[in-house]
Amino acid sequence: MSAAQPVIELKNIHKSYGALEVLKGVSITAERGHVVSLIGSSGSGKSTLLRCANLLEDSQQGDILFKGEPVTWAGSGAARRPADARQVLRIRTNLSMVFQQFNLWSHMTILQNVMEAPLTVLRRDRAEVEQKARQYLDKVGIGDKCDVYPAQMSGGQQQRAAIARALCMEPEALLFDEPTSALDPELEQEVVKVIKDLAAEGRTMLIVTHDMKLAHDVSDHVVFLHQGLIEEEGAPDTLFGAPKSERLRGFLSATHAT
Repeated sequence: MSAAQPVIELKNIHKSYGALEVLKGVSITAERGHVVSLIGSSGSGKSTLLRCANLLEDSQQGDILFKGEPVTWAGSGAARRPADARQVLRIRTNLSMVFQQFNLWSHMTILQNVMEAPLTVLRRDRAEVEQKARQYLDKVGIGDKCDVYPAQMSGGQQQRAAIARALCMEPEALLFDEPTSALDPELEQEVVKVIKDLAAEGRTMLIVTHDMKLAHDVSDHVVFLHQGLIEEEGAPDTLFGAPKSERLRGFLSATHAT
């Protein structure tokens, strides 16, 4: 693999739910060590695009490449599905996703939550996994919560645990789907700090966010989606400082007003 090979490439992605066309031919690239943020109104297709990248949703047209390797498909249109289950598993384990709702297992301690996937999916050594899990919980600032259950933690702490869980898979890239939108502003800042720290480390990330300051501060590239298409994209200073599109100007002024 060439050093310049992007981690994720999405080319001309289309996705419909019945008659509703959510993505109408979207192409994005996440280079190694870069942060790409997806912004846009609700219903613009941001989260759907992220789920297509991680193969949680099947796109009906277009190409998805992971480190230059194309996903192989069987069927076409609404019947299109990935052809190789082992390839899907390999790609998914290398693209760890952090969801808006933390999706922690309530019956497991935080340490057990973070250890579960490396143990069951990757079949890694338990002692090694526990050591890494504790390191990642320290990294996100909740190393003292290992033996606590999710219900005993704030939303911000739970989301940081979900980030530690994603990191413990040691993925090639992290995918964030509105990671702060379920949180109160005070708790939101805890999670924003962790994401900024990860960006500063040079981790590859795709972030769907409603937080324009976060998108501006951490991104190498920002994509504005409107009604299933890329309306405008570029470096954050350009996109936020001198938007060309009337729709983007309207979107940014509406987000500043709220």
